[in-house]
Amino acid sequence: MRIGELSRRTGVNAHQLRYYEAQGLLEADRGTNGYREYDESAVLRVKQIRHLLAAGLSSEDIAYLLPCATGETPDLLGCPELISAMRSRLRRLDDQMTRLARSRTALADYISAAERSGRDTYPPFDHTEAVAS
Repeated sequence: MRIGELSRRTGVNAHQLRYYEAQGLLEADRGTNGYREYDESAVLRVKQIRHLLAAGLSSEDIAYLLPCATGETPDLLGCPELISAMRSRLRRLDDQMTRLARSRTALADYISAAERSGRDTYPPFDHTEAVAS
């Protein structure tokens, strides 16, 4: 099938499909006319990629995981290297969430302090200076 049909069948635009190919996540043959030709397994592969992207994995992580993927969701075989890679990604996500939580708390504190100050304008505007100018 050509890229347009793969796009229609998976809901993924052609630009993204070409990106997946460039990242080594998806393979295409070239027809005599130069068009990309995908086999039927590409539909499943694209669905696997989309699920893994939704889990927050990078294309590099996915390239590493795909050989262990079966099914659309996908199910992943539990080899030690795979589990180690996923645990590493989970730790990075946990670190990001911790940093975001700290940022959120700090921002909420600034908002509370600003609301308590009771000023209507910022910066404080001296009307007498504006009239004198």
